[in-house]
Formats: sequence, structure tokens, C-alpha cells
Amino acid sequence: GPATLVAGTGGATVGRFGWADANGLVTNAGSGVPTGFIHRDMQALITTYPADSSMVIPAGNPVTLFKQGEFWAKSLTAATIGQKVFASNTDGTVKTGAAGATISGYTETGWFVDSTVLINELVKISTWG
Repeated sequence: GPATLVAGTGGATVGRFGWADANGLVTNAGSGVPTGFIHRDMQALITTYPADSSMVIPAGNPVTLFKQGEFWAKSLTAATIGQKVFASNTDGTVKTGAAGATISGYTETGWFVDSTVLINELVKISTWG
């Protein structure tokens, strides 16, 4: 139901993958395949003075994790259509690579690359490869 998942200690960052624990706390760090992708739904709050923007959902605030869909995410690697999406086990960031590849510190997800981009650009990711 509503507020079943909430950001854990330190919050959760929008545009990255997240892991939910048994208590419904979501963070951008975990082991194995992430629970889902945290999309932007205007839930991040500016809590650091004098920042003018934020992508962090503060601890205790509701989080929605998507297991399916099509979203934009920042890729830390160049990407080509059809590659697989990998999630960092320490911060949920995105890298791309061939299916079955090993990327140190990252776990292969069920998501695919759906646009061609350079390093540090927004890439379209999709579960409908």
C-alpha cells in the first residue's frame, strides 16, 4: 500500500537503481539484482543549504521502485542499442556492457539500452529490449 517503501538512512537518489530490504527501506546500495529503478516523480527535496537542486529523496520519504518501464538514466559508459544495463552495488549508478559481461562492482540487471550515447550522457533504458 501507500508508503510501503521509504528511503533508508542517507536517502535514495532518483535516476539510479535501488534495493529494498525486508523493512521496506530503499537505498542505492545492495547486492545482487536491484529491486527496481527510482524514477523522477518530484519527490526529491533540496535539504542542503545553499543548493539549488537535488535528486535525493530524504530518509523516511516514499519511494517507488519500477521493475519494468522505459526511463532516462545517466550512463557512466558509452552505450549502444541492445547492450545490457548494469547497476553499481555501492551507489546504484548505471554502466552498460554486453550481456553476461563482468563489470567490477556492478550487477547485470534485466534492463536494456535503447539509445546510443557517449560517456556521462542520458541513456534510454528499457525492460522491453
